[in-house]
This record gives sequence, structure tokens and C-alpha cells, in this order.
Amino acid sequence: MSAPGRELPFFVYGTLRPGQYNHDLFLRGRTSAEEPALLAGAVLYGGPGYPYLVRGAGRVAGELVGAAPGAYEELLALLDLLEDGYDREVCEAVRIRDGARVRAWVYVATSVVRLGEPIAGGDWLSRHPRPGRRSRPGRRPRAEPPAEPCPPAEPGLPPEPRPPAEPGRLADAPLRDAQRTP
Repeated sequence: MSAPGRELPFFVYGTLRPGQYNHDLFLRGRTSAEEPALLAGAVLYGGPGYPYLVRGAGRVAGELVGAAPGAYEELLALLDLLEDGYDREVCEAVRIRDGARVRAWVYVATSVVRLGEPIAGGDWLSRHPRPGRRSRPGRRPRAEPPAEPCPPAEPGLPPEPRPPAEPGRLADAPLRDAQRTP
């Protein structure tokens, strides 16, 4: 469970992004804000229908997703269940709209994952565009995050442990139809 006042947004970079299939299954109706952002110090790799994010010298495009009022704990538990096998870590993303640095949760692939090919440019949608949208190669974001790796928000602390899901709490979650990925 997160500490009061620490309801961080989530940085999503794959099928949880707006217009992608897991967004509709897990986030629709549970969010209050979804804003384009970049995460420095990370590299995106292809997986079996979804991407993996790992720490490295690169940048990843995604969205900052804020939970709707009263939906934070449910959303956190649901995403932790979906992202089983990933580490949830705090990092700083750069919001494209104004260049602000925003502390957010991001799900990072563990060392046991077999990574596919790197995704050029760090943008899952450049490889798998949103339905009905054309990708625009060469488009540059207005704000650029720093080139150095993004340190944990609180140096020296390990990723926050996740409590086990309560039996029956997420029984109505659409996990059987979903593919894992942020």
C-alpha cells in the first residue's frame, strides 16, 4: 500500500497507452489525466506483443497517467497484478506540455526477461501506431529530458515491495483477455 500523499501518476509506454488495447481494459474510467511524456535513462525492447522497458542510455516515449479521484489504490493493485514480473520503481518523467519533471511509477522489466530487438526511438507507437492514426516520423517533442540515466527518486531505497493481492479483490479484472505490459 502506498503512503498517504504519495499517489504518484504512472508512466505507461506500451499497450496501456491511450488507444491501445490494455488501456481500454485497465485504465478507461479509472484515470483523471493522460499526458505525453518522456523518460530518460531507459531503453524500450520488443516483446511478444508488448514492449519491455529496462534501464539504459536512451529515452522512452509514453504517457503520464493520473488515477481518478478515489481510484488510486484499485488502479495500483490492478496494474501490479497485470505487471507481475516487473519491478515498480519511482523515476522522473518529463511532461511534454511544459517540460516539468514529474515523479511517477514505472514498471521495469526484471533481469529474467528475454528481451527482443530494441525499439528505435523508444516509442512503442512508432512500431504499433494507434488505430486510425498515422505515425509522423521525424516529429520532435518540445521538451527533452536530460541524457543521463534517471536515478531513483530516493537514492538507496529498493523498489517498493508489492503486497499480495487480496483474494477476490480483483475477481472482475479482465486479466484473462489482456496481455501484460505498461
